[in-house]
Amino acid sequence: QVQLVESGGGLVQAGGSLRLSCLASGRTFSTYGMGWFRQAPGKEREFVAVISWSGGRPYYADSVKGRFTISRDNAENTVHLQMASLKPEVPAVYYCAAATKWVTVSVDGYDYWGQGTQVTVSS
Repeated sequence: QVQLVESGGGLVQAGGSLRLSCLASGRTFSTYGMGWFRQAPGKEREFVAVISWSGGRPYYADSVKGRFTISRDNAENTVHLQMASLKPEVPAVYYCAAATKWVTVSVDGYDYWGQGTQVTVSS
């Protein structure tokens, strides 16, 4: 069993930055693909970014490409999402997720999820 705990969310002004972190339990973290997703009220959960077990091949949703950076530290069992040039949008909960089989952008491909951290960008 893997437990994921997100942190770093909050209220930020448009154009600002936030750094989300996800701490994973367990000794097999370094074998998982890790992703970030977000979900606004009344909407489906959507893919934001993913990174492979080695830290290579980061991949981003078009909506965040060039503004967000995903990274991981396998020694610390953490994955981060550095968000810059944030746009005023409907508040969303950002989720960290672990995929044990492959690196994917699909919600269905993830086996473990955190509880999420709220991000609100004000205009």
